[in-house]
Amino acid sequence: MFIQILFYVFATVLVGAAIGVITARNPVHAVMYLVLAFFNSAVLWLLLEAEFLAIVLVLVYVGAVNVLILFAIMLVNKKENLAAIPGLGLRRLLSGAVCGGLFLLLIRVAFTTPWPLPGPEPVGEEATIRIGEHLFSDYLLPFELASVLLLMSMIGAIVLARRDVLSSDVITGEAVDQGLIEKERTPLLLENSPR
Repeated sequence: MFIQILFYVFATVLVGAAIGVITARNPVHAVMYLVLAFFNSAVLWLLLEAEFLAIVLVLVYVGAVNVLILFAIMLVNKKENLAAIPGLGLRRLLSGAVCGGLFLLLIRVAFTTPWPLPGPEPVGEEATIRIGEHLFSDYLLPFELASVLLLMSMIGAIVLARRDVLSSDVITGEAVDQGLIEKERTPLLLENSPR
């Protein structure tokens, strides 16, 4: 009974934090709501006795992804007046209809699916071993494709960041400002200095 009460409390806070992510006007506040949502998700994984997934969720998503999002927001946070979006009311109506339809579909699935209660026995301490076995046997190809995709995105980020090294832009062909590139400097001790 106590576990169910904890589940409902943390699930309610999780839904509230998720709503806060999409309704917050300040992007930093949205990231903080996202941190709260991730922590509540980790607690739900702990209640399901999946400690490894809970720890990975906190380490990867809160520790890396959220910090990265926060740094990106703080570095690129430009204060600019946004122009009015034409047809904003119609767009909100259409997106609300799509979200409402998806919500009704999820509610229908939740109430029409015969859920086996109390459910399967928790794996417990062997969960990490089983996840590793599945990642390197059944799901080896998707696991390796994900690593290749991450490598490609990292190479793309490096190419975009080092774009100013080239003398001309790859896409437009125009000359690139070389002001950020370190130029060769004259040495501090010149050879013809007085002896």
